[in-house]
Amino acid sequence: MSDTDAVPDTTGHCLCGRTRYRGRGQPKWVLYCHCESCRRATGAPVTTFACFTEETFDFEGESPARYQSSPGVWRTFCPQCGTPLTYQAADLPGEVHLLVGSADHPEAPHLTPQRHVFDNERIAWCDIGDHLPKKRAETSA
Repeated sequence: MSDTDAVPDTTGHCLCGRTRYRGRGQPKWVLYCHCESCRRATGAPVTTFACFTEETFDFEGESPARYQSSPGVWRTFCPQCGTPLTYQAADLPGEVHLLVGSADHPEAPHLTPQRHVFDNERIAWCDIGDHLPKKRAETSA
């Protein structure tokens, strides 16, 4: 049995339901992101992403709008209700990072986060309280 057979599709949609998506198979990874950019893009203190390849991820229904939030970074959202849906970056070619909170079944076992990133940008009162490894962003001098 292949990875795509072992895991159900990840489906979801925006708040109004016009923009839907389907991710097929096991995500490459699932993580919590604490960076300021993701907080501002979503309005949430922390985001949870599941990484699919472009080949295993499709939008259905109304196409999302696309916004370049910084050089080499694009975020998609529903043009009707504004729900943020994905993140893509030029330095991570072929990857689509799905915001897990928009999934039909975010509690699915294959969408359980495996680590934290940008933990040094975490809001102090936002303590997930888990045992997962936490990676700090590398800073340049």
